[in-house]
Amino acid sequence: MTMDRGAKAKEKKAKIKLAPTLKDVLKALLTKYKDRYPNPNLVPRLEKVTINYSGGPDQMKLEKARKILEDIFGRKVAQVRARKTIHAWGIRRGRPHGWKITFRGEEAYQWLKRLLKVVDYTIYEDQMDPYGNFSFGVKEHIDIPGVKYVPELGTIGFDISVTFYRNGYRVSWRRLRKSKIPSRHRLTKDDVTLFLKEMGVTVKPGARPKEE
Repeated sequence: MTMDRGAKAKEKKAKIKLAPTLKDVLKALLTKYKDRYPNPNLVPRLEKVTINYSGGPDQMKLEKARKILEDIFGRKVAQVRARKTIHAWGIRRGRPHGWKITFRGEEAYQWLKRLLKVVDYTIYEDQMDPYGNFSFGVKEHIDIPGVKYVPELGTIGFDISVTFYRNGYRVSWRRLRKSKIPSRHRLTKDDVTLFLKEMGVTVKPGARPKEE
């Protein structure tokens, strides 16, 4: 039975084929769902993929994590400072407690493809907010394909936040004359589910099982 399950798991992984580029996903959405997206501006788009690491006040731990993250992602990390004091965790307002890296556009898409392998290219609906944005965690960075273990640095875990948008969201970001996005123009879980489906990712109902 164990061998059968292992063979089925390998077969399932072999069948997974992700869309090569972000443009391919957008093109598929426009082609297959013309009734839902009669206007190209309505198509859900990947805004950014953010890597979030929180290590607390331990500076040595933060330094090791910085080296690991910069080695994996090939760019400098941004320092994250505490917004409030939490005595129980030894965190003080204004003190550094973590790192952040943000990817956008095609680079974000390519990293998302690689990082989703850690969760077997599967996202659960409960991981999404009402607008389709979702997050998932990497328990150990060595689970990422191609990443090697360095004994002196140990292992770290971090969270990945994936944010989507539609053309027109800029009205809520601009500095001058900001305005709210009408509910009819906001993305939904269904929109992002279609995006992930065309990407090659499985979206399942409910919450991710704890054993995963």
